[in-house]
Amino acid sequence: MIKLTANGVFLVDGKVSATADLSPAEARKNTIAYSIMNAHNTSDTEGQMKIRFDALASHDITYVGIIQTARASGLKEFPIPYAMTNCHNSLCAVGGTINEDDHVFGLSAAKKYGGIYVPANQSVIHSFAREELAGCGRMILGSDSHTRYGALGTMGVGEGGPELVKQLLKNTYDIKTPEVVLVYLTGKPRRGIGPHDVAIALVGATFGNGFVKNKVLEFVGPGVKNLPIDFRNGIDVMTTETTCLSSIWETDEVVKKHYEAHGRPEDYKELRPGKVAYYDAMVEIDLDKMESMIALPFHPSNAYTIHEFLENADEILAKVEEEAAKKFGKCTFDLRSKVKNGGVLADQGIIAGCAGGMFDSIDEAAAILKDKSTGADYFSLSVYPTSVPVSLELTKIGATTELLKAGAVIKPSFCGPCFGAGDVPANNGLSLRHTTRNFPNREGSKPGEGQLSGVALMDARSIAATAANGGYITAATDIDYDYTPHEYNYDRSVYEKRVYYGYGKADADAELIFGPNITDWPTQYELSDNLLVKLAAVIRDPVTTTDELIPSGETSSYRSNPLRLAEFALSRRCPDYVGNSKAVAAAEAARRAGEAPEELVKVFEALGDTSLMSNTQFGSCVFANKPGDGSAREQAASCQKVLGGFANICYEFATKRYRSNCINWGILPFTLAEGQEFPYEVGDYVFVGGIRKAIIGGKEEFEAKVVKADGAVESITLYVKGLTEDEKEIILDGCLMNYYKAHSNN
Repeated sequence: MIKLTANGVFLVDGKVSATADLSPAEARKNTIAYSIMNAHNTSDTEGQMKIRFDALASHDITYVGIIQTARASGLKEFPIPYAMTNCHNSLCAVGGTINEDDHVFGLSAAKKYGGIYVPANQSVIHSFAREELAGCGRMILGSDSHTRYGALGTMGVGEGGPELVKQLLKNTYDIKTPEVVLVYLTGKPRRGIGPHDVAIALVGATFGNGFVKNKVLEFVGPGVKNLPIDFRNGIDVMTTETTCLSSIWETDEVVKKHYEAHGRPEDYKELRPGKVAYYDAMVEIDLDKMESMIALPFHPSNAYTIHEFLENADEILAKVEEEAAKKFGKCTFDLRSKVKNGGVLADQGIIAGCAGGMFDSIDEAAAILKDKSTGADYFSLSVYPTSVPVSLELTKIGATTELLKAGAVIKPSFCGPCFGAGDVPANNGLSLRHTTRNFPNREGSKPGEGQLSGVALMDARSIAATAANGGYITAATDIDYDYTPHEYNYDRSVYEKRVYYGYGKADADAELIFGPNITDWPTQYELSDNLLVKLAAVIRDPVTTTDELIPSGETSSYRSNPLRLAEFALSRRCPDYVGNSKAVAAAEAARRAGEAPEELVKVFEALGDTSLMSNTQFGSCVFANKPGDGSAREQAASCQKVLGGFANICYEFATKRYRSNCINWGILPFTLAEGQEFPYEVGDYVFVGGIRKAIIGGKEEFEAKVVKADGAVESITLYVKGLTEDEKEIILDGCLMNYYKAHSNN
């Protein structure tokens, strides 16, 4: 189905070639990705880009913190369109009034600064961006990792909130010019194959080997024309799970019809690679050979064809149980009990969000379930259309009626099932979801309290086939059904009646409305001459997700209160982390007050110089092999900093966005050399002398000292590679807010 080519290739007149008349350096400039990025680039330095985006998008887990940070840094009004959707914390009963308090704050901020405010249940963030913000040749920055609009000719980038703050303050997004990977599509998917089947196969082929990490995927080829726009969008939004930086597709009449249907024909233009374009690698996808797929817990890359899975279910599920036992020792996860009567019986089906809730997927799911029943047993089916306009059209064509008649429940536009705040299954349940992620706890369980359930990702078509088969997992390609696609008609009037369109209408006299949970960031201090950190968590898993660093779900109710949210940091992975970090922060507060905590005295005695204590910052540190896969939420880093964290140590960062979040919160992003041992544990100390001077001087290699809990001292080499000049200043100033304050006073 999928073939990877690691070496560079040319595309000559739309065909793959090993050679061309142009050099790779010149032909690189003829990719769609390069042409768009270069049009948004303000840098004169070859190989370095400083990008200004056309629009911004955030949801209600992130926009309060972004606005609070920007406000503290001198924000006067939004310089570009900024859409704030309310699709993550729409269940306002959770946490008392605080979710709706944040929504009211968001609307007041839209009025004061000139923003676009999308009320709860109107649309999920990426649906609104596709409907209202995307345009061929544009770039959109979002504070959600699944900011992907490449199929609409728009390069979307998902980053942590501080990067949006930079754009709000008319600064730039600074990156090295990324490599571009050709994704060459051929063939046509058969009946029953949907976008999630292609996406899961793509993630399975590229995530584990880092094949496209921090690169741009460019989709072209004769197979593109055979995909409807929702199919393209459904593949595109899942490119985030490959760890790529962004994506872009060639555009055609299908995309043109999308913009015409949405009343914006002027936003379409044809995008194609130049006559000769060069790509740093290639992914070939043969759509003819695609099969119905399933991604088992606990990652979208844990991919199998449904047929392969069903043939080997007991063995494959045993591996999932083994992984669960390693991660969550106090939980019993018995997935093999789902193997019954020669099949595998699931407990739940969910079709939702920016990946699953699109018009075409729900329309076809309704056709599969026409005149059938989801049954009156344990299996249930919930469907969340991605926006009110989509829900309205599904109602008009009768798809909603067919789903309701079959026993499905239709719910409002909401991202909850994607991150553990909606349709939480029972303990030991297996939920099938056409959503973006199936990380641990993304279904809402709490392993720390002995609760655990799992999510397997599948396409809406196979979920509907499964529902029609009484909950027994079934590939949609194995059933007969009649389906004639409906043409989608977009009705913007529902947005005109509810959405606040305030861009260009900033009112400086408008008052921000604060709920009692909305608080300012605590004071952060600049980097001192020397740095001492204590290991507060040591995680030796191959990859650590941002969901483990700061859990999603009900914890996000406190996202507007940095101190309360920080209480949840690493709570589902390292329960002692918060207490360990607080103890370090208390010792640092005492040191700043002129005291000499006994703990620090002993460390500096071991180092042989107690006088260093006066100009050595003391903070906590997290070690993980490869941290930061998943969400763009900056809270994964900010919660560490709020608790007094000053460093991460790892072999590599799973994503650029998590590393950027650490830097923007003044957390030193230390790395180790490949193969270098790190035998240290919670309670050991790492001292980096002369850190401030070294960062100023652009040093990338640091000879550090480890003081073990027993007083023994060992040497270790740490690295901080590739800091830009701005990133150096941000770390020196202590965080992005301090950086902007320092510059505003100059």
